[in-house]
Amino acid sequence: MTGAADSIPGAPGSARRLIDTVAWVHLRDGTVLGARTRGKDLFYIPGGKRHAGESDEQTLLREVEEELTVAIVPGTAVHMGTYEAPVDADTPEVVVRMACYTGDYRGTLAAAGEIEEIRRLTYADRDLVPPVDQLVFDELHAEGRLP
Repeated sequence: MTGAADSIPGAPGSARRLIDTVAWVHLRDGTVLGARTRGKDLFYIPGGKRHAGESDEQTLLREVEEELTVAIVPGTAVHMGTYEAPVDADTPEVVVRMACYTGDYRGTLAAAGEIEEIRRLTYADRDLVPPVDQLVFDELHAEGRLP
C-alpha cells in the first residue's frame, strides 16, 4: 500500500489519522484471495491507498495490477461495502477505511512488487488478517459466502 493518511477528528486532545484504501475482494470456492507483503506476517485483501485525485476504480485497477499482475476489467467493479477499523490494537488512533469491490479480471494471478505471497484464505484464517479485513471476513461468513 502506498499513499498518504489524512487527519480525522478524534476526541479532544487526541490526533487520529485515517488511511483511505480500496481493496479487491476476490471470492472463489468459499475462499478470499489474500496477499502478504515482504517482511510482514499478516495477509491482507489486495489493494492499497488512494493517490490524490484518484477514484475508487482508478485506485483499484492500479493497485491490483501492481500487486497481482492482473487487470481488473474496467466497468466490472461492484462496491460491496466500506469498512473502518483501527490499524491494530496497539494504535487505535490510526483508522483504516477500506472500500471493497468485487470485479472480473484478465491475466494470471501472481505476486508482484511488494507482495511476497498470495494465498486463498478461509474464515479459519481470520486471525491472519488485520482488523479491517476481519470485518469483511465476518460479513462474508455471516452471509455464508466464506464458510
